[in-house]
Amino acid sequence: MARLALLSTSNKTGLIDLARSLVEEFQFDLISSGGTAHALKEAGLPVTKVSDYTGFPEILGGRVKTLHPRIHGGILARRDLPQDEADLQNHHIRLIDLVVVNLYPFEETIAQPNVTLLDAIEQIDIGGPAMLRASAKNHHHLTVLCEPAQYEQYLHELRQNDGDASLTFRQKCAISAFRHTADYDRAISTYLASQQTPSATPTASEEASELPHSLTISGLQIQPLRYGENPHQPAGWYHTGHTATGWAAATKMQGKELSYNNLVDLEAARRIIAEFVGEENQAAAAILKHTNPCGVALGESLEEAYTKAFNADSVSAFGGIVALNRPIDSATATALTQTFLECVVAPDCDEEAEKILKSKSKVRVLLLPDLETGPAQTIKSIAGGFLVQGSDDAVENPEAWQVVTEKQPTADQLEELLFAWKVCKHVKSNAIVITNNRTTLGVGAGQMNRVGSAKIALEQASEEAAGAVLASDGFFPFDDTVKTAAAAGIVAIVQPGGSLRDNDSIKAANELGIVMVLTGVRHFLH
Repeated sequence: MARLALLSTSNKTGLIDLARSLVEEFQFDLISSGGTAHALKEAGLPVTKVSDYTGFPEILGGRVKTLHPRIHGGILARRDLPQDEADLQNHHIRLIDLVVVNLYPFEETIAQPNVTLLDAIEQIDIGGPAMLRASAKNHHHLTVLCEPAQYEQYLHELRQNDGDASLTFRQKCAISAFRHTADYDRAISTYLASQQTPSATPTASEEASELPHSLTISGLQIQPLRYGENPHQPAGWYHTGHTATGWAAATKMQGKELSYNNLVDLEAARRIIAEFVGEENQAAAAILKHTNPCGVALGESLEEAYTKAFNADSVSAFGGIVALNRPIDSATATALTQTFLECVVAPDCDEEAEKILKSKSKVRVLLLPDLETGPAQTIKSIAGGFLVQGSDDAVENPEAWQVVTEKQPTADQLEELLFAWKVCKHVKSNAIVITNNRTTLGVGAGQMNRVGSAKIALEQASEEAAGAVLASDGFFPFDDTVKTAAAAGIVAIVQPGGSLRDNDSIKAANELGIVMVLTGVRHFLH
């Protein structure tokens, strides 16, 4: 008797070529349902509809088609057990050797604008996941294919192995099927959770955490990367969701393939430039090295902003990552070509600027229109699991800040403090940032004590520290940072507050004539 293949696909890519090879080259019989059966008939291929094979019609508007013992018996039967063989014979069930299934386009549906909850629910596949899981469970006896990329591989297996697929191949396909159904269920549960009406009386556990009790992470590989942080570390780039967003949706205008380190740095650059996106903001430029900003500035024009940021630390800017909050114009493009840069990201680029940048074809230029939208959560791996936290995307509110010194800030100083505070948020802790004229002058990052970071930032700012402001991502445990800042000429400080010795720092600021503002918000970045 000919072998039997069950084909039921939403995505018809490659289906007809596969089915034709199965019939003509390997003498399979085909059974299929709904639109798949129609497509096979249209292609002139012999196919039996599932309803004819089971003797039971599709019901509930197509909600029930393949949920039948003649289908699942043929899939789940263990061919080495006499009892299973007897059950098949008693109920006139044929063994199924191949199951080709992919699922209703749930993620494509919910990505559409104005989709309703009822529309989404109707795209939750029931029979498909059941067949995939049953086939994957019984992969010792049959093959399951869940994506078109596997079709040619399967045919190659049959040609190489006298019409059979190897157990190694079947096992690999089973793993893919389980991953496919897991990703599908994750997409459904995530969507339904987003549609859930908040409880008027949340439980204690709901009040304690906004994070789910169980969290599934899945992604689709965009491409393998040459290596990770170092050449001996394998790496890959994945995107989440069906629709490409974020960096997966960016346009690479020119340059070599992105590396792991490029992407890590670019995301850090996106986060900092997102602080200055919007019509109310001046042109902004940020230059980063190893995820820390070495120069950030605002300007009346993009060229001015970039030039100020570059001059803030031209040594570190060499080989840096540049983020811009406005489309690249010709003047800015000319400035960008004056030094070696790894990557540049901006929302857009005009034609003349593109021509200029082509003269530096090695620099990677990416266009990302949406610089603001980032992940809602950050995830870090640890031994035995991972940590999850909400992203540090709090909107800064200077109106909630508290001036705790006798000396009050001027309006311009408050604006400068806000700029410094926004930059400091994106510097590895312990973080100290010195700014003036909406330009970074010194950045102290990642030191083991706060006064050490202050000394680095002040040394970099040099004599320009006189009249500048200082931002600290965490409170001052002692008054030594205040005294060090005052000795360098700092006129105003912004910090979270919350130390047991806040009064010592406030007292020192008053004695030294420095403005001090407490934000009440900490911005550690580890």
